[in-house]
Amino acid sequence: MFCFFKAREMNTDLKTNIKFYQVSSRYYRPENEIELASLTRYEKVPATVMESADEGAREAALDVARVINECVEQQGQCVIGFDSGRYVLKVYDELVKLYFADKVSFADVVAFNLSELGSTEDESLSINKLISEHLYAKVDIEPDRIHSLSRLAANENVHRQCKAYEREIIDAGGFDLVLCDLTPDGSLAYNEPGSARNSACRLMLLGNESRARVAEVFQSDTAPKTAVTLGIGNILTAKRIICVAWDEDSAAALFNTIEGKMTDLVPASFLQVHDEVKIYADLDAASRLTRISYPWKVTSCEWNDHLIRRAIVWLCEQTGKPVLKLTNEDYNDYGLSELVALYDSAYNVNIKIFNDLQHTITGWPGGKPNADDTYRPERAVPYPKRVLIFSPHPDDAIVSMGGTVRRLVQQGHDVRIAIQTDGDVAVSDDDLMRSVLLADRLTKHFEGQAFTFIEETLTKLIGNTTTNDDNDNMRYFKGSILLSEAMVACRRMGVPRKNLYDLRMPFYVNDPRGQGKITDADVKVIQDLITEVKPHQIFFDNDLVDPNGTHVRATGAVMHALENLKDEPFMSDCRVWMYRGQWGQWDVDHVEMAVPMSPEEFGDKRDAILKFHSQIHDAPFRSSADGKLPWQRSIDRNRDLAEKYQQLGLATYEAIEAFVQYRFHPDKDE
Repeated sequence: MFCFFKAREMNTDLKTNIKFYQVSSRYYRPENEIELASLTRYEKVPATVMESADEGAREAALDVARVINECVEQQGQCVIGFDSGRYVLKVYDELVKLYFADKVSFADVVAFNLSELGSTEDESLSINKLISEHLYAKVDIEPDRIHSLSRLAANENVHRQCKAYEREIIDAGGFDLVLCDLTPDGSLAYNEPGSARNSACRLMLLGNESRARVAEVFQSDTAPKTAVTLGIGNILTAKRIICVAWDEDSAAALFNTIEGKMTDLVPASFLQVHDEVKIYADLDAASRLTRISYPWKVTSCEWNDHLIRRAIVWLCEQTGKPVLKLTNEDYNDYGLSELVALYDSAYNVNIKIFNDLQHTITGWPGGKPNADDTYRPERAVPYPKRVLIFSPHPDDAIVSMGGTVRRLVQQGHDVRIAIQTDGDVAVSDDDLMRSVLLADRLTKHFEGQAFTFIEETLTKLIGNTTTNDDNDNMRYFKGSILLSEAMVACRRMGVPRKNLYDLRMPFYVNDPRGQGKITDADVKVIQDLITEVKPHQIFFDNDLVDPNGTHVRATGAVMHALENLKDEPFMSDCRVWMYRGQWGQWDVDHVEMAVPMSPEEFGDKRDAILKFHSQIHDAPFRSSADGKLPWQRSIDRNRDLAEKYQQLGLATYEAIEAFVQYRFHPDKDE
């Protein structure tokens, strides 16, 4: 069992599904309608699952083009409702390609934007402007055929303007098609959880998650508190609806929409009542669907080691039993009799999976010297190893794999941590102000010259509660705060300052919000460091759903560098591992190396995390669900994984950190 990422062209979204070579294509691309009907028996909305978001966007765009061409041919025009979420933007890019390839024309399209943001001082925060930049301005649609809600509707006469907008849609003949996003919280347009099935066009107060999505799409530090949106009832009047969902963070919402019960807590679930809906999703987003995650419930399986492990972990959850207590009857009762037939008895399956899980656990993440490593995750030689750990932000390596870092150091390995960005955008103004006050006091105490920067920054911070226009000096100071904390935290784990690399990757430094696209310059930084160190082990981050997107870009640069270097002689002696922690955790059936921690070791990790003073109490991206910060959720995940191993009948530990191996040339059938 393994994971693999394909290297992509530069500047593409690298949230590729890690299960790509673990999921048989027949589960999402069946050969005939009979097999499809069997696989989708739990699905209440038709879904087309593609291997990647790029492929899904292309298929969705082709479907949109087909609808346009049919409607224009039959009735002379096509009335479409256009959404503005980050997923649907990929579809717009593909529609533009189809337009330039003469596959579709927008000359007879009547466009209605599904929503518009509330009025703000930032005029760039406009849905109409966003869609225009990605679609309208690039195709042959007539400007007078584009309809948009007024940005002022959120401030005055909102009810009257909403009713007028609904009448415009009716007068145009009603929607022939609505093209929309499925958001991670199950919203459609800006219909937040709690929206009724018959909801109409109205003013909505945006929740934290919606505002975060707005900020991400517009690459803005702020987002309006309100939006005007067509309601679920308006969307459901469309003759056809095409909805798109990409990435792992959409998996729960997609499952609830397609297989769950209809509820206003997941507004998209009301798509179940529509006769002409199609959802396009990639494997990441579809990962929780029964046919992808639990195919044995809907068809006979192509069993491999990974799928067997997944099935047994699931069976333990269903029965409440550890692996070695499962019986033939349990397998039969839960539809896994195929495995009993394949292995002759439940005992044979149980012992296989128990040993498989047991072999993932190691207290020697760098390999145990002078030991038989046949069933160990890591090689015994060479020893000691040069270990290179990539950390997107200064705190990621410690928060996600601090216990493993400590073990590697204690066991004599040469551990180096490459900090890819200084994380300045995650440092609050309060922390900056505290540090500037300290710098000001020390400068004056030692009769040094008071830097102009200090005076200007103090004036700015004292006069304002927030700063959305950090200059280069302020960003450098904020980043220095987090880097300094990282030095102290790494020292606590035994990694000396000389073994820390401040990479200051161009995509982050050169963009005012740290959200630039990765380029050859970013890849070269990583590639040069790997070539210099010639490591025997590389660890890199796989938390690809962080709200700010830094992890995606930082990880993308590492993956491109690894692809470029894979044929270098020194790479044949290098094993590459992926970690998670800040934003997610590996499922047990994916884990290839589990590093346990005792209560004392777990305490050491927490102590190191607490050295990041700027992050432990007041930092961005707090979960709206539980109010916890990423490092707190990472600690919980370490404990939860240890508890999961215990429930499966393995040894009891305080906490566990987990890793999945990255391989360059996987065998798809393994």
